Order: sequence, then structure tokens, then C-alpha cells
Amino acid sequence: MKIINQEKYVILADEQDDISDFASFLEYQIPKKFKGQNVVVDLLKYQKLTLQELLKFLNVSNLHRKTKHSFVLVNSAINPDVIPMEMIVVPTLQEASDIVDMEEVERDLGF
Repeated sequence: MKIINQEKYVILADEQDDISDFASFLEYQIPKKFKGQNVVVDLLKYQKLTLQELLKFLNVSNLHRKTKHSFVLVNSAINPDVIPMEMIVVPTLQEASDIVDMEEVERDLGF
């Protein structure tokens, strides 16, 4: 796994080519190593991502967001109309950064 630390969040990217293993790995790693951090998961290399593959991240997304921290997936291949409302998926890393900033402001305001 490739880890890139930013000021307000950490970017996690898969260095292998198995999205199912990556999703399982993150489900184990995020609560232990990235607790208390905003997380951006870079899935840009998966240009043929399916909804079923994306849904493998739903559990870790829900668990991490319950801790009042951002969890944003980045992928431009999936149709935004099929993404469940409880998941945040954006097409670029810049948009992921913007989402983290917005959610930080919302939390500061008590939302």
C-alpha cells in the first residue's frame, strides 16, 4: 500500500492489482493505523471499477465516518448515479481534498 500524508488527510493507494484484497486490507488497517485521520482512497488506477467492487469499501467507509472523520474514494470510472448515498466517491484527488475541507468545516460548525 502506498501512503501519502497530506496536511489534513492521508491518501492510501493500492500497489497490487486486487481491489477485493485492498478493500479487506483497509477494513483491518484503517481502524488501527489511521484512526483519527481523514482518509482518501485512491482507486484511479481501476479504470473498469464495478459497483460490486466499490461496495467492498462500504463497511469501512461507514465505520470510519462514524468516528467523525472523512472517508473519500477517488475513481472516475464508475457512474455517479449508481453510487449509494452513504459513500463519497469523486473523480479527482483535488475534489477529494475539497470534500475533506468541506467536511472539516461542517464538523467545526457542529454538523
